[in-house]
Amino acid sequence: MTAPTTAPRGRGRARPDPAPSRLAYRMQRLALTPSVRRGFTFGMPLFAVALIGTLAFADRDRRDAVRVWVNDVKADFQSRDAFMVKSMAIDGASDGVAAAIRGIVPLAFPVSSFEMDLREMQARVMGLDAVEDADLRVKPGGVLEIRVAERVPAFVWRAPDGLQLVDATGQRVAGLTARADRADLPLISGLGADRVAEEAGRLIRASRPVAARIRGLQRIGERRWDMILADGQKIKLPEKDPVRALEQVIAVDEAQDLFARDVVLVDMRNPRRPTVRLAPETARALRQVKLTELGDD
Repeated sequence: MTAPTTAPRGRGRARPDPAPSRLAYRMQRLALTPSVRRGFTFGMPLFAVALIGTLAFADRDRRDAVRVWVNDVKADFQSRDAFMVKSMAIDGASDGVAAAIRGIVPLAFPVSSFEMDLREMQARVMGLDAVEDADLRVKPGGVLEIRVAERVPAFVWRAPDGLQLVDATGQRVAGLTARADRADLPLISGLGADRVAEEAGRLIRASRPVAARIRGLQRIGERRWDMILADGQKIKLPEKDPVRALEQVIAVDEAQDLFARDVVLVDMRNPRRPTVRLAPETARALRQVKLTELGDD
C-alpha cells in the first residue's frame, strides 16, 4: 500500500494579496483629506437643501405665496404695541420753532418705530435756520423725543433783501420785520457782513466803554468795517487788526473825551497816521482862530 503523499509547504493555490490596489489606495487617502470630509459632511447636505429649495421655488405662485406670508409676519411683528410711537415731545424749542418742527415732521400717530427714519427726520430739523443741533430718540412708552438747541441771535444784519437775525457765527436765525423789534442787539450792515460776524463780535466786545454810543457796524467793500456812533460820528477801521485800532481810539477817548468833542470822523485806516475830522462849524471856527492869531503876529 502506497503512503499518501503530502504537498510541499508553500506550494498549491496562491492566496490573494491583502494590499489595496493603487486606485483604491488613492481613493482612501482622498476620503481622509479634511477638506473632502468637510465637503461630504456639510457641503452635500447644503447642496441637497439648496437643490430642494430651488425646485420648490421654481413655481411663481409658490414664491408669491411665501412672499405674502413673510410680509404678513413682518407686519404683525412691527405693529406690536411695544414698537408703536404714539406721541411727540419737543424740548428746548420756542413755540415758533416747535410749530415749524411739527410742520416738517408730519407723523400720523400711532406709527411703528420701524417706519420712522430718524436720520432723515433729524436732517429735516437741522435744516431749520433757527436750529443749531437736534437729537431724536424714541423713549419707552412710545414717545418720540426731539431735543433742540436753538441758535442764539447775536446781531441784526441789514442784508440786501431785508433785516435778518444772525448768530455769532453769521448763521441766519430768522427774518426780522423792524429794527425796533430787537433793539437789544447790535446792528451790522453791508454785503458780506454775515461772513465776518465773529470779527464783528470782537469789535463789539472791545467797544464796551462806548457801548452806549454805538449804533452799528458797516461792512465796506467786503474788506473792512466802519463803526457808526451816535450824533453821526464814525470810526473808519483798517482791514488788518481792526480790534487793536479800535482799542487805540477808545484809549484816547478815555484819556481826552474824544467823542465828547465836535469830532465827526476818526480815520484809522492807516494806524500809523490816524486822522480826526471835526464838524464843519467847529473846523471853521478853529481856522478863524488860527488866522486871527497869525494876523496878530
